[in-house]
Amino acid sequence: MPRPRRAQPPTPAKRLNRHGRRGVRGPVTGPHLPLLQGRIDFFEMTVASCADYLKGLWPDALSEVRFEIASAPAGALGPEEVERWSVDAPRGRITLFRVPIERLAKLHRNDELHRRMLIESCVFRAVAEYLGKDPWDLAPDRFRHF
Repeated sequence: MPRPRRAQPPTPAKRLNRHGRRGVRGPVTGPHLPLLQGRIDFFEMTVASCADYLKGLWPDALSEVRFEIASAPAGALGPEEVERWSVDAPRGRITLFRVPIERLAKLHRNDELHRRMLIESCVFRAVAEYLGKDPWDLAPDRFRHF
């Protein structure tokens, strides 16, 4: 007497996803595309480029200065004021606080250009405080083209 055959499970059919495509799709970004730039990267690059510009204008006064970036200051100055930067002249250190600069700004247009100008203005004001000068005196020739 022949042995009864066991019922075989049906072969899995090629499954289609809800869009009618087979299998897993490839990644959206490829190896040839640049990495996406985040908010923190943008802030750090803007501070670094502005600091390099000012170090080029004031090489003797700013050669030993370290520019640092912190998330936020340790505490608020008062109930309505938060530090945007801190200057430690004896140690030669300027610290910029990213969160207050980004979050407490009242930009009339929130785009990359205006965010960059806000960050650069804070760097200029911090360096001016470090040098004991007016921010407009740091790069006077920059604004004489008008």
